[in-house]
Amino acid sequence: MPVIDLDPSEVIERVRSLQKDAADASCVARYHLSLRLLRRGMSLLDSVHPVPAGHRTDWLVTRIRLASTMTAVSSEISNDLAAGLAGLDDVRLLINAVEDPVLRAELNGSLNHNYAMRLMGVGRNDESLVSFDQAVEHHEYRLAHGTDPESRMSAFTLTLASRGWVHIRLGNVREAQADLTRSLELAEKYELRGNAASTRRTLGTLALRMGDVPEALRLYDECERSYRALDMEIPPTLRLAQAEALLAAGLADEAGAHLDEILPVMVEEQSVSRELALAELYRASAALMGDDVELAREMAYSARRRMLKVGCLTCTANATLMGLKADARDALETGDVPASLPTRALRQAEKMPTPQLTDQAATARMLAVRLDIRRGNLKRAVETLRLVPRPGQLTPIDYRMLRRLCRAELAVAQGDRAKALTEIRSGLTELDAVRDRMGGLDLVSGTALHGQELADLAVKLVLERNDARRLFVWLERTRAQTYRYEPLSAGTDPELAARVAEVRGLGQAIQEAQHDGHPSAGLRAKYNERLREAQRLGWHTGRWGRPRPVAGLAEVAGRLGERAMVSFAASGDELVAVVVAGGECRLVRLGSAGAAAESARVLNVDLDALAPDNLPERLAEVVMTSAHKQADKLDAQLVQPLAGLIGDRELVIVPTGPLYAVPWGVLPGLLGRPVVVAPSATAWLAAELTRSSRARKIVLVRGPGLAGARGELEKLTTHYRTATTMTGAKATVKSVLRAMDGAKLAHFAAHGAHEPENALFSRLELADGALFGHEMAGLRQPPRQVVFAACELAMNRIRPGDEALGFASALLASGSRTVIAPLSRVGDLASAAAMDDYYRALAVRDSPALALADAIAVDPFRRPFVCLGAG
Repeated sequence: MPVIDLDPSEVIERVRSLQKDAADASCVARYHLSLRLLRRGMSLLDSVHPVPAGHRTDWLVTRIRLASTMTAVSSEISNDLAAGLAGLDDVRLLINAVEDPVLRAELNGSLNHNYAMRLMGVGRNDESLVSFDQAVEHHEYRLAHGTDPESRMSAFTLTLASRGWVHIRLGNVREAQADLTRSLELAEKYELRGNAASTRRTLGTLALRMGDVPEALRLYDECERSYRALDMEIPPTLRLAQAEALLAAGLADEAGAHLDEILPVMVEEQSVSRELALAELYRASAALMGDDVELAREMAYSARRRMLKVGCLTCTANATLMGLKADARDALETGDVPASLPTRALRQAEKMPTPQLTDQAATARMLAVRLDIRRGNLKRAVETLRLVPRPGQLTPIDYRMLRRLCRAELAVAQGDRAKALTEIRSGLTELDAVRDRMGGLDLVSGTALHGQELADLAVKLVLERNDARRLFVWLERTRAQTYRYEPLSAGTDPELAARVAEVRGLGQAIQEAQHDGHPSAGLRAKYNERLREAQRLGWHTGRWGRPRPVAGLAEVAGRLGERAMVSFAASGDELVAVVVAGGECRLVRLGSAGAAAESARVLNVDLDALAPDNLPERLAEVVMTSAHKQADKLDAQLVQPLAGLIGDRELVIVPTGPLYAVPWGVLPGLLGRPVVVAPSATAWLAAELTRSSRARKIVLVRGPGLAGARGELEKLTTHYRTATTMTGAKATVKSVLRAMDGAKLAHFAAHGAHEPENALFSRLELADGALFGHEMAGLRQPPRQVVFAACELAMNRIRPGDEALGFASALLASGSRTVIAPLSRVGDLASAAAMDDYYRALAVRDSPALALADAIAVDPFRRPFVCLGAG
């Protein structure tokens, strides 16, 4: 409707308001809404005709800004770069008509910023940087000569942050740091909180490029909280940055779950094609890291199709490369490498221009190298590998590991195993440098994924030589590196503690709703949301101390004394054991790793079924028969072949993969034998050498809902008359944690559960809700020994590199020496009886492993406890 009756100043003011709303919509990728608002503004401006003399400058300036923003938004929607740049050139002609040099500089600053953004959007970063430099010069002139610098500070900080982003893309670390730091300082000084949040996001990306994943996650988390506090929508770019950080940390499952949440939202909100394609590309990467080749291929294809429409050369190359990676993974795993595949990879590399796509071209060539090696085309593999540049300061860890892997595999193909092992050793050293900068246990353990193929190759090479000593050394170098780090007495981050407490409260609310028959879907959704927030905080709030040296064979053998260590390992489907006993180191081949894993899985199912206290006799007989069968199979495969080497010695067992789930005390050949389970020889040695504290405090805790726990604790008080006993309403999370700190022994008679998808949120049920593994890891001085009497908290989530993550492992990594816990469910009465026997034996033997062996032997299939750490 015409508005010619309105005062021109009112029209201009309304148009400015519409432009601001349009800019806000554009910032969260709602481009169609932004364009509608801009068109409405342009229509309003056109209604002012003729323009009164006193309003011509304001009218022209408003039109210039509106046209500039409209051109930028239109090019985002149409993906037509040429049209977008031409539109901005038209706007530049309008700017030349502005007489005031300060105002002209202000307008040119905004125009050059938009020009640079268009170029950056399609990967033309060098050209983009030139336009950003011009924009900064115009802004500096405006600030130096204008009378109201605050009015344009928002635009200036945005340009600085954007130029910082281009510097990141070009690898200019110092320049990026300078621009982003200045942008953040100005944004905070002038209270531009939205701009400050966006700059933190870009600083997070810089931290990620430099390998500091915890710092990146911290900045992303701060950024998200700022947006929420300002009641602003969370930009898709932030969600994507968080996913990229998780992938860099090797947390493929977490990244996949994160992307599975945001992808449907982005589709529903009709997000810009480039951002949606980037989300699909990251999802493809997560799928490939998780060995889901088909999903990786599907997502990569969809991302490439979208990127081609956008016209972004870099993005299209990344999507093409991801599809190539999926095909290469499939070919390498099946051994069926068609001749066309390495040729295709090389052709793709040739199509990628340098320096813009140097890393992408190099990665395509490295894939070709691996494929040519498998096909025996070593001459071309050597020539191709020469074209792969050395990594630079900002080169991602996966590029570094792939290059090392290519060099190692080529050395193997050329018959130089020593050179191959040297390359692997160097690669793992590089990975250590990345791991040393990680934060919480999740990140430290996840990092192993990047070096998994190097580690597997090392084990394979040493196994082919039947060299037990070298295999022991390499196993220690490649497995369970999380436990090499000395714990820091830093306590729990207050914000993480608050979030975990909220998760606990929501868990109780869900239980109450279920008990009362009320709906709980809303509570569950909130519980899952808070759980994710707490998990994310744990990624960057936890820190660990300096890494310990890898344990040497001589040192381990000396500490073992009369004991024996059995370190299991798998290469492909072959299971082996390295046995260290009597000063000797021997290698024993044990058959199929898959067969042992299946027997362990079925045995655990049977033991769970046997757990109820009042199981019908006939059913108990059937299940017991099956459990005995699986225990006999495992004994025949894992124990009997070692009998001549281990004799009747006490054992330290280092499992691998599914063997972490074996309750060793139920195997006939180990019945009554003291057994300690450790994630690595290095971890065991560290626990053995831990100085015994002078603390004598004993803490006994009973949780709710255990039928036999009352009598159990009463019996325990006869062994420990001065113990601190916490039951009923006194057994709250806060009071129990306070009592545990610095204790000699903490005993828990309480229900609990292992959470395989959120291992550090495995829980122990207390009077006021769940005590989580995260909180155990925050103790300043964990108890020397912890006993879990009635839950499955010895279980772990096993990540690549045999990185075990769970409730008990969090305690061991934090400094507890010994953890006693069951690997499957245990009946309340069976648990109470087992614990009475355990402490009775402990009073005589003063050795957890010996005492537990005696207690298990009474009724092994209903007492599937293990001694973890040191015995």
